[in-house]
Amino acid sequence: MKARFTYWKESDGWYLGFLNDHPDHWTQGESLDDLKEQLKDLHRSFSSEEISGIRKVEELEVA
Repeated sequence: MKARFTYWKESDGWYLGFLNDHPDHWTQGESLDDLKEQLKDLHRSFSSEEISGIRKVEELEVA
């Protein structure tokens, strides 16, 4: 299973990012590898728990 994410490096050296399916929920890491681990934790939480206020993206067949 794969999940797309967006990230950037701040001027203080920290990496910030979010899962593209959940852009309102950012996390950070001291390195890109650390950020990826934080994002994996978020993905596990969002996938395994029913958390109120978490927006989800899906596709709808309309024709």
